Amino acid sequence: MDNRSAFNVNGYDANVRKVIPFYDDIYQQIFSIIGAHCGKRSISLLDTGCGTGTLGKMACSRLELSELVLCDPSEKMLGEAREKLAGHKCSIIRAGSEELDFSERFDVVTAIQSHHYFDRDTRKTAVRNCFNALKSGGIFICFENTAPFSSTGKDIVLRRLEEYETAAGRTPEEVINHTARYGTEFFPINIEEHLDLLRETGFGAAELFWHSYLQSGFYGIKP
Repeated sequence: MDNRSAFNVNGYDANVRKVIPFYDDIYQQIFSIIGAHCGKRSISLLDTGCGTGTLGKMACSRLELSELVLCDPSEKMLGEAREKLAGHKCSIIRAGSEELDFSERFDVVTAIQSHHYFDRDTRKTAVRNCFNALKSGGIFICFENTAPFSSTGKDIVLRRLEEYETAAGRTPEEVINHTARYGTEFFPINIEEHLDLLRETGFGAAELFWHSYLQSGFYGIKP
C-alpha cells in the first residue's frame, strides 16, 4: 500500500465510495458546518490527511479563502492532490497531523477519515496539534470511523457495511478483508470518547453533528 487507507492512490476516489456510505454527503456536511460557523467571510483552511485533495478542491470553489494548506503523510496522495489543485493557490506539505507545529494560524482545520489509524496517544497528539493550529474562535471538523457502544452493535454495523459493499460491487474476498481491518489497521473509539477527547484538548463547544454506519462527524470550537 502507498498510504494507510484500504486503497492505493490509483483509483482511490472511486474505491472509497464503495466502503463509505454517503461519502459525498460527508463533504456537503463539512461545508454546511463551515458556513454556519464562519459565514461568508474570508477564511484560512488547513486540511490534514488531505488524501487526493478532494476537500481542498471543493474549498477553492465554495469558500472565500485567504490561505489553503493541505497536509498528508503519503507523497503519492500529495501527488494526486497537486494535480487536482493545479492552478489554485495552495500550499502542500508532507506531514501527518501528529507532526504538525502550526500555532494560531487557521480559522478552520479539518481531518477527514484520518485519525482512526492512530493509537490513542498519537490520536491525542494529532488533535492537540489541530487545536494549536487554530486561531481563537476557530473550528476543528473531523470525520472518523467510530466504534459502537457494544459488541452486538459492532456485529450489526459491520454486517450492514458488508451488505453495502456487496451492493456496491465489491467481491466477497474484498468485503471480508475490509471487515478484518477493524481493530487491526484502523482503531475506532466511540462517540463519547471522541467528545471527551475534544473537551480534554481544550475545545469549548464539542459536538456530534452527523452519524451513519461507522462514520461520525464532530466539531470543536477553540475558545
